[in-house]
Amino acid sequence: MSLKRTELTQNPLQKIWVPWMSSKLSRRRGSSVPQFTNSPTMIVMVGLPARGKTYISKKLTRYLNWIGVPTKVFNVGQYRRDACRTYKNYEFFRPDNEEAMKIRKACALAALKDVATYFTQEQGQVAVFDATNTTRDRREVILSFAKENGYKVFFIESICDDPEIIAENIKQVKLSSPDYIDCDKEEAVADFLKRIECYKVTYVPLDDDKDSHLSYIKIFNVGSRYLVNRVQDHIQSRIVYYLMNIHVTPRTIYLCRHGESDLNLLGRIGGDSGLSQRGSQFASALGKYIKSQSIPDLKVWTSHMKRTIQTAEGLGVPYEQWKALNEIDAGVCEELTYEEIQANYPEEFALRDQDKYRYRYPKGESYEDLVQRLEPVIMELERQENVLVVCHQAVMRCLLAYFLDKSAEELPYLKCPLHTVLKLTPVAYGCKVESVFLNIEAVNTHRDRPANVDINREPEEALLTVPEHI
Repeated sequence: MSLKRTELTQNPLQKIWVPWMSSKLSRRRGSSVPQFTNSPTMIVMVGLPARGKTYISKKLTRYLNWIGVPTKVFNVGQYRRDACRTYKNYEFFRPDNEEAMKIRKACALAALKDVATYFTQEQGQVAVFDATNTTRDRREVILSFAKENGYKVFFIESICDDPEIIAENIKQVKLSSPDYIDCDKEEAVADFLKRIECYKVTYVPLDDDKDSHLSYIKIFNVGSRYLVNRVQDHIQSRIVYYLMNIHVTPRTIYLCRHGESDLNLLGRIGGDSGLSQRGSQFASALGKYIKSQSIPDLKVWTSHMKRTIQTAEGLGVPYEQWKALNEIDAGVCEELTYEEIQANYPEEFALRDQDKYRYRYPKGESYEDLVQRLEPVIMELERQENVLVVCHQAVMRCLLAYFLDKSAEELPYLKCPLHTVLKLTPVAYGCKVESVFLNIEAVNTHRDRPANVDINREPEEALLTVPEHI
């Protein structure tokens, strides 16, 4: 009996090709879950100036990139600055300024063209279209563009009528804008307020009846209330969940590793050993440092592992244990030295050096797995105010990469030395970092990527960057 080949009657869904998935590392153990999307998503900001749209755009992009969804912001204001070079005053934004309106429309179209390039040539999955998009006409142009190209659209409208919040936003962000370089502060504020009035003339918010077919979230007064409509898919639901957890209350996050452990001294990775003598000294020094900071309502989080709990005990305050904060699981390599891993598993050692972020230890985890495990921690950190997280090297790297917007390639090599506290203070569009060494010596546990990562390299080449230990 001959089998006749059946022709497909539907077009197969085009998955985004992830180049590294063809590597030996991925074929061997499926070491990483590829991020596929059936249709790219455009996140379209809506709202008057000084409503936190760029803040939301940047923060959301940082989060999505961190969880493995390639995302990029397209700020139309920057396209306008590139096109005009100089900014005179608010009159450029008057709705009856026909010449300026042509420039502004051309900038929006140029940004949309770049969005298409990002999706088709750069394997992007989410584009954040950061502009006011305050008119129904402009939103229709975006919707038509998305429909023609098969993109999903999700609107984020930021509505704020609190004068204090608006004034603070202008002071924090707008006065440092390229539009107001070398400009008197009071004149800059007056001009920007007039710019807002120009937008108010034509502003049409998303309408709960007329726009009921669209997918969107409305954020009122920086998160005092939310309205969510027609969430289409998993990525949009994650975006909504994230936006409903972030806040702008001033706070400080302290990150540090546990005190030096007995296994650190021996150069052994993982395990669940207690603190060394110097590690115990660090626990005491950390308690004194935190007390000196006089931090109101400080929360302390540790992992379930002995060394972080012993470190937190030195603080003399209640602490919360998170299993999600446990160190990366090194599987069959737990409690081995790098020298022993090279001797017993030379191929594994080389494969990890080739792609440290996506490499998964046999019977263990990868950094990529760890990021997924830490997502609830990040979400809770966003909800909280002042927190001290006492954790581990790989965990601290993942948390730090989120706050500092580091790539998957940079993340596994971020330096997080023992007995050092990193003080993170969120600022307008990023995070200020202060490194505080508490003057207790400790071993170095940082291993840089060696020059030769080939499977057939010599052991000496593999061990070239291993830090000293007993």
